[in-house]
Amino acid sequence: MTLITTIGCVPPYDMPHENFQPQRISKTASFIVNANIAQVFPLYGAFEERKWAPGWEPNLIYPKKEIIAEGTTFSVKPHGNDHGGECASLWIVSKYEPQDYVIQYLVSTQNRFWTITLTSESIENHTKTNTTVTYTFTGLNETGNELNQIDLAKMYENELQDWGGLINSYFERKTAQS
Repeated sequence: MTLITTIGCVPPYDMPHENFQPQRISKTASFIVNANIAQVFPLYGAFEERKWAPGWEPNLIYPKKEIIAEGTTFSVKPHGNDHGGECASLWIVSKYEPQDYVIQYLVSTQNRFWTITLTSESIENHTKTNTTVTYTFTGLNETGNELNQIDLAKMYENELQDWGGLINSYFERKTAQS
């Protein structure tokens, strides 16, 4: 007799029905960080983000070293809320153009997938950085469509000014420690 055991999260998977209409929604916002782009842009890499984002804990899958490059793959357990009972999300760096200050992640769960695209530009004589972030969600079933609406509203409740505040606070702490 063979026994197969599945370890992990097994949430209800809402298979799309014949009349299912996937929804794609997107939102963009920008914020300013009071530091130059060479200091700011690396903080958008999955592993450097731990420095400024409370509760952010990526689990490296590929490669064996924590680097950011196209194809870097990691998972993230839900944090902040239960995300409708979703399990960990799978993240892949789908675009990484550091010379142009662009990074994009493709993220997926059993109910949906989304991209997060971050672009940065130097402003005010290279003393500040303007970052633009676009989230684009696509539902794979009704649950995904609903979660996308909820998460996009929460994410952009403050038009990402909370991200700017966290990153600016990180730089303030770093300066105070110097």
